[in-house]
Amino acid sequence: MPVVLGYWKQRAYGQSIRLMLEHTGTDYKEEVYVCGGPPDFSKDCWRSIKDNFGLAFPNLPYYVDGDLKMTHSMAIMRHLGRKNNLYAESEEEQIRQDMLEQEVVDFRNAYYQLTYNAKDFATEKVDYLKELPKELKRFAAFLGEKTWFVSEKLTYVDFLMYEHLDQHRVLEPTCLNGFKNLQDFMDRFEALPRIAEYLKSDRFFVHPICNRRAKFSNESV
Repeated sequence: MPVVLGYWKQRAYGQSIRLMLEHTGTDYKEEVYVCGGPPDFSKDCWRSIKDNFGLAFPNLPYYVDGDLKMTHSMAIMRHLGRKNNLYAESEEEQIRQDMLEQEVVDFRNAYYQLTYNAKDFATEKVDYLKELPKELKRFAAFLGEKTWFVSEKLTYVDFLMYEHLDQHRVLEPTCLNGFKNLQDFMDRFEALPRIAEYLKSDRFFVHPICNRRAKFSNESV
């Protein structure tokens, strides 16, 4: 029986999980939800049925593997990390992993604050991109000369980091210029055999990153 990933028709919080499932060769199927159009962008397709799945905390994304039912993207990613040996080993490495996870969560939240809530997207995008190198510099320093962000071992936070750096490249393709180790990290990740295969498949999509309410990379792209 394939595991089930339920999420919106977008990358957002779900894509890092898709990348982990693809990399681990997990047999999975998706249950996809699409929000309504303007002006209310209704989410009733999910809200009307969310209490029917036996989820402790109904939310998207959800993950079902037999009797195991989970929600919340980071909880799902941590579970997949532990299950597939994509988890830090030593206490020091786990601290690095935990810190990076939370920093990327802040990083992605800032991105969605722009893409969903900007009153003047074009102007606010310019301001956002002016500040972006400061955060990228921190990520570059954290990575240093290591192969992966925690250690020489691939962990779930590399999937998280890759996806949200890539979403920023969609926003501004040149944003990683001047950060060679981040560019090399992206190249290494994309060269992982099953990731490379996935990125060339019709299962992968660049857009939409966000839903129809967003100012950028919404379902109308």
